[in-house]
Amino acid sequence: MADILTKYILKYENNFRYAKTLRIPCLILQYQRKEIMEATIQQKLTDIEQTYKVRILYSCESGSRAWGFPSFDSDYDVRFIYIRALNDYLTIQPKKDYLSFPINDELDVYGWDISKVLQLVIKSNTTPFEWLQSPVIYRENKKIKEELWQLCQNYFCPKSNIHHYLGVARGAMETMQEEEIKIKKLFYVLRPLLAAQWCAERDTIAPMNILPLMDLLSSNIYKKVLSLIEMKLTATEGYLIKIDKDLRHWIDMTFDYCAEVSAQKERKAFDIKEADLFFKKMILK
Repeated sequence: MADILTKYILKYENNFRYAKTLRIPCLILQYQRKEIMEATIQQKLTDIEQTYKVRILYSCESGSRAWGFPSFDSDYDVRFIYIRALNDYLTIQPKKDYLSFPINDELDVYGWDISKVLQLVIKSNTTPFEWLQSPVIYRENKKIKEELWQLCQNYFCPKSNIHHYLGVARGAMETMQEEEIKIKKLFYVLRPLLAAQWCAERDTIAPMNILPLMDLLSSNIYKKVLSLIEMKLTATEGYLIKIDKDLRHWIDMTFDYCAEVSAQKERKAFDIKEADLFFKKMILK
């Protein structure tokens, strides 16, 4: 069991630096739940393919489990990219470019047609950028994933990504006026700000998982965020905490800094030809 739990920690939680401090009873329950949910997810993906006559090219975990700070009761946010038969694209009445399903307490499943994904990639949208970096993968065609990832890098615009992440952080920061904040909401401030800072300083797509992003932090703030990740792992999503004053100061300073850097950057304009060629190749296979 110990070996299995270690493998689970490293693969699914990606919290290498504090793995030794985790509470084993809690992890056992999480491991058992994970096994059940993975089987459920695989069956759901198969049912989707058969029911909607699509082929799933890639499927992954999004949300807190992929971001690196799940709670004990975090649901499973399953995302997928699919492709239809050629004739579905050769019509004046095309089918919708997404598939969504009712959300329950444990499972949130949502997918986009490859055409929609590519339309977002050429706009430097962060969502496909993040999906393709997920550490938890349910289905994948490695060659197609590599080609999509290369397209993401070719269409990356730092200004667009910084703007998006600051918007996400701003929305979550509105709840910081209260004395206490849900730990889940606090991470909806921290990760986007770190992602914005990454794009601002490194001019590359920001990692999806929070741990590599934390390399941007000072030693003091790094320890505080790491402690919060550990706390969240065994807490419920609604757990309330008080924001440390040093962390609050970092949040305010980082937001202003990233906004200033973003204002100085130019928005890139891209040629859609490369993405268009990829789309044609995919549907003609």
